[in-house]
Amino acid sequence: MFAYWGKILRVNLTDGTIKEETFDEKFAKKWLGTRGFGIYFLLKEMDPTVDPLSPENKILYTTGPLTGTTAPTGGRYMVITKSPLTGYIAMANSGGFFGAELKFAGWDAIIVEGASDHPVYLYINDESVELRDASHLWGKTSTETEEALKEEIGDKRIRAALIGPAGENLVKFAAVMNDEHRAAGRGGVGAVMGSKKLKAIVVRGHKRVEVADRAKFTSVVKEKTDKLRNDPVAGGGLPKYGTAVLVNIINQNGLYPTKNFQYSQFEYAEEQSGEAMTAKYLIRNKPCYACPIGCGRVNKLPTLGITEGPEYESIWALGAHNGINDLASIIHANHMADEYGMDTISLGGTLATAMELYEKGLLKQEDLGEEAPPFRWGNTEVLHYYIEKIAKREGFGDKLAEGGYRLAEMYNGVEYFMGVKKQELPAYDPRGAEGHGLGYATNNRGGCHIKQYMISPEILGYPYKMDPHDIGDEKVKMVILFQDLTALIDAAGLCVFTTFGLGADDYRDMINAATGWDFSTEDYLKIGERIWNAERLFNLRAGLDPLKEDTLPKRLLEEPVRNGPNKGHVVRLHLMLPKYYKFRGWTEDGKITGEKLKELGLEEL
Repeated sequence: MFAYWGKILRVNLTDGTIKEETFDEKFAKKWLGTRGFGIYFLLKEMDPTVDPLSPENKILYTTGPLTGTTAPTGGRYMVITKSPLTGYIAMANSGGFFGAELKFAGWDAIIVEGASDHPVYLYINDESVELRDASHLWGKTSTETEEALKEEIGDKRIRAALIGPAGENLVKFAAVMNDEHRAAGRGGVGAVMGSKKLKAIVVRGHKRVEVADRAKFTSVVKEKTDKLRNDPVAGGGLPKYGTAVLVNIINQNGLYPTKNFQYSQFEYAEEQSGEAMTAKYLIRNKPCYACPIGCGRVNKLPTLGITEGPEYESIWALGAHNGINDLASIIHANHMADEYGMDTISLGGTLATAMELYEKGLLKQEDLGEEAPPFRWGNTEVLHYYIEKIAKREGFGDKLAEGGYRLAEMYNGVEYFMGVKKQELPAYDPRGAEGHGLGYATNNRGGCHIKQYMISPEILGYPYKMDPHDIGDEKVKMVILFQDLTALIDAAGLCVFTTFGLGADDYRDMINAATGWDFSTEDYLKIGERIWNAERLFNLRAGLDPLKEDTLPKRLLEEPVRNGPNKGHVVRLHLMLPKYYKFRGWTEDGKITGEKLKELGLEEL
């Protein structure tokens, strides 16, 4: 079997046992990797109704067949578990170098189960695997932990996936960090590590991933890399200005949510754009493993020194979403979020929820304490003060650490929570791209843009331009195609930014060249569909009520956009959702049929 080792590491933290397990090519062909492997084992081995922060929850770190190869962006790995934020499936993806190093060590995946009674870290050096005490690392930030591990192990080339204080303190949107500023961010996967007292997974590998035909694979990779380099977004805007190149584009198109989605354009967007950040603070780009795009930013602030990021979502979440227009403060806040280890989208969304609760008079100064900064739109003091309080669960930070939905519920203002399935929405107002709104509503991990990215056809024109306010059959089918395609790209071990330049046939070419298989494009999209349906099956078993939870915040369905080119629009979800269920082959109430389970080979689960 090429492009895989056929080996899975199983670690039980309750009794300290470590075992090697194997899988065959038949399994690899059915589930491909990352999200496929993860959802298979969760459905096969775990009750989906378990408490996400209990020892009964499992957490997996998985790679794909192209992880660790020279395929463009071939360094991705995935963290998969039950989310403490949503109560449903969490699959958080990260770049950097950890995923490739795990593959170099000879492992395709790690399954962690149980919980330790004291802090530990897992150290993997090729076949040598051991659990080590991490009591001395508990309380350290991301960078402090990584530096301490390199010093202790005596190898600066180790790679680590770890948690900061937010994960230790079970902040419901805590992230798993790697390479200091790369995050498997969404869904609170860091809190699951914290609940297991697992501070870090440290990896060092010395093997080379073998592909079926090295010469053919190299040729295919060169062709696809050239495509990316010649694409105006993947080879132009992203490397030049980072993902923040989107700030001006999205704002001009009237989709840049401002003040908790009360407005759709921000008057100061240009001052916090990728162009502005590049001119003022950029030192250099920092690409992930095998990435020809290089959207990562290394910046220098006079008050902070050198840091990385923020990317588009973080600039928006910590900026316009809260009415804040101080780029230096946003960069500093992003640095703090990375050090404490938390998802910046949910962090910014939770703060924006608090801002509107305060504006509406539901949250009062006496609830915060006399010394605490008030939640007034544009108050930059809020950022740095509450990020620390959240990570340490101190004072009002303890309530913010529960996420925006639970906060709004505490103060009788659930209508001001802008999220789906209890997860905060990302940086696109779907009233200006209605297919993107359908994608939000039906996403398996709640408010999420990256497991479908309808902004590509509706705004950017990839693979072709679609009217953002068309809600016909073609639009609904495109949402389904994007969901299945992103599942495939994730499972292969690649970054979804490659869709700026590559199409489904290109992914087929690379996977076939690496594995030696002869799959068609349709075969691979069927794997994506299988993964999407399996994740949906997990959510249904966990208690998902589709008719209540496949939806959007009331504001996006009933309050027309106040300003910009989409003024007057809402998302007509009620007209798209029945078509979505029909084209998925599900029941009218969003359940998976027995026929669909059989068609996808899911009946065994």
